[in-house]
Amino acid sequence: MTPFTVAVEGLAADVHLPDGDGPFPAVLIRTPYDRRRHRAELCGWARRGFAALAQDVRGRHASPGEWHPYENESADGAATARWIRRQPWSDGRLVAVGASYAAHCALALALDAPAEDRPDAVIAAVPALGTVDTAREPSGVERLLARAGWWAAHGDRPDSDESALDKALAADPGLLTHLPLTGLPERLGRSLPSWPDVWRHHERGRLAAKAQHAGMPLLAVGGHHDHFTEDTVALWRGWGGTSARLLLGPWGHGLVGEPGPDAEPAHRVGLGELYVRWARRALAGDLGPGRRGAVGLGGSPLWVRADTEGELGTQRVRLLHGSSFTADPERPMSSEDLAVPTDGTPDRCLLVTPPLPRPLDVVGPVEVRLRATAHTPSADWAVRLVAVTPTGVAERLAVGVVRREEPSGEFTVGLGRLARRLLAGTRLRLEIAGHHFPAHARNPHTGDDPVTATRLLPSRREVDAGSVALRLPVLRSRPTPTDPAEEILR
Repeated sequence: MTPFTVAVEGLAADVHLPDGDGPFPAVLIRTPYDRRRHRAELCGWARRGFAALAQDVRGRHASPGEWHPYENESADGAATARWIRRQPWSDGRLVAVGASYAAHCALALALDAPAEDRPDAVIAAVPALGTVDTAREPSGVERLLARAGWWAAHGDRPDSDESALDKALAADPGLLTHLPLTGLPERLGRSLPSWPDVWRHHERGRLAAKAQHAGMPLLAVGGHHDHFTEDTVALWRGWGGTSARLLLGPWGHGLVGEPGPDAEPAHRVGLGELYVRWARRALAGDLGPGRRGAVGLGGSPLWVRADTEGELGTQRVRLLHGSSFTADPERPMSSEDLAVPTDGTPDRCLLVTPPLPRPLDVVGPVEVRLRATAHTPSADWAVRLVAVTPTGVAERLAVGVVRREEPSGEFTVGLGRLARRLLAGTRLRLEIAGHHFPAHARNPHTGDDPVTATRLLPSRREVDAGSVALRLPVLRSRPTPTDPAEEILR
């Protein structure tokens, strides 16, 4: 292998070429997280016959210019793709690969660049589709903790400090409680001029909407414990290329390097080797048409086909307390603590199911329907589903948050997707609250924007407990197991 560093259209890139004369198909990774972190990955691609490149995006690490997240990746990616295809070691075929922001770079090249510059195949893992898509839930509610952490670590700087927010929180545990939230840079002690722009827009889905016009194969990879699970699945479902494959395991944002508590040994997939095998078949035109894939069933050793989905059924819930409660943004329900207060004024409506009489396999989107009232101009409704095992251990299953301006009525809160086996004897705890902080910004209940608000009001709430319906997608028969590699490579 012959590694070297080169400036491609002025941007720093490491290149690893396979042994031999070539020409070779190429793999391109464009990243803000330091191209040097991908050297082992580039070596792995090169050993398997691919010319492999990792490039620092504009304004990051060794690449000059100004760093504007999500703004320049289509044009810079297109220029890099043209450069690759002009090289004597390139056979013209190109696979765009990336995870998180690097997946955005791959998708921007595939969906936004001129047709002649687009890659021949795309591998997008835990894709961060755009500023709004990462900063807001589909309901519009702000994802505070994750975005504060990312912008503190990477925003408006050429390098990164992964622990920037953790260090700031250690010095000031109430850092994220200070208002307005636009003042966060001053509290971090550094300039962060792009921070207010993170929240300026509300429309999600700009890049995903272009997926229906895609012309190349896609491999979308995600985790059930990742912020971007819904975006990963939507990308796969909406992809218009000849072939789309989905791999979704019981993992967090770090995929197999961040297994969830429900991950089993059977979910330890060798992603690198699978990517190579898929890329070879994609470039050779050997993948079957349509959408296929595999989903890991957490709490079991099984993988099931990606089109497996349970039948929505209502689970009976019993009110424990809090049909009337106060959502006080000065004392919000914690997103990090699963303990439930048992004294004082209730801060949430708490309901529970009877112990499950037998194991349940839950695969698909979960939702809660309810009828409720809030006595403030604006209100968020946060719903958290927790499994309490027969031994008494509480484990978060799913969370959903919606924002409503209407004071009362019937509505549905989507809690995202589950793929999980629940053991017999498990109780499901349902918490309905007004906040889920600091994962999500606090609604101030004044009608003001939560990002710029400076005043907070308590919000009195009433929940019609008899109306609450927990809707789970339950498989009515034992699922048929599948091999994830076979499904991906079909």
